[in-house]
Amino acid sequence: MKILVLNGSPKRDKSDTLVMTRAFLAGMEEAGAQQIHIRHAIDEHIEPCTGCFACMHNGGACIHDDDMKGILEEILDSDLLLFSFPLYCYGMPAPLKAIVDRVLPLSSMAMEKVGDRYEHVGQADFSRLRYLMISGCGFPNSRQNFEPAVAQFKLLFPEGHTILTVPESPMFNVPQAAVVTEPRLALLKEAGRQYAETGTIEAGLLQQISSPMIPEEQYAAIVNAGV
Repeated sequence: MKILVLNGSPKRDKSDTLVMTRAFLAGMEEAGAQQIHIRHAIDEHIEPCTGCFACMHNGGACIHDDDMKGILEEILDSDLLLFSFPLYCYGMPAPLKAIVDRVLPLSSMAMEKVGDRYEHVGQADFSRLRYLMISGCGFPNSRQNFEPAVAQFKLLFPEGHTILTVPESPMFNVPQAAVVTEPRLALLKEAGRQYAETGTIEAGLLQQISSPMIPEEQYAAIVNAGV
């Protein structure tokens, strides 16, 4: 299995969410997954999409000559596309969003109706690709926080997607919080193992992963005490 990880955090390796993602990947590796490549969005030279749609008319060639060409080639050569990012203003950080905006060369202007919606017809075959989103936030719970990012991810990848969201994620970079973060990382590792072996994650495990690690009020009090 070839796995391309797009790390959307501007903090690169210091990302709270990437700590979770690495635990998930460790579980996948134990189950036999190989060829994992992490690309940090902040390090890529990605020009913003101008909306000219040239790429959708001429076989996928973009007007920009930057790192996106290599990313698209790697996407098409992968089996799993994993988006790892912290929640920024209820969505993905700008460096990762710039990459998402530039996947237009994979589609053509032609449309087809799929269920109740219309979708662009692809210019390349990426039917084998699966999509996974791991996102953390600094709020005490997941309610009314992740919904916009989750909705966007499901619309971008309506088939073959799996989503993990974790509140209180700044604790993953706090050594004193190991008593609660290490068990959560163990759950993420188990989720990675399950996903590598079956392509799915048990619903109960997903629910455990997305729950607060410490009581909401306690977490909020700790954060407010440091303001």
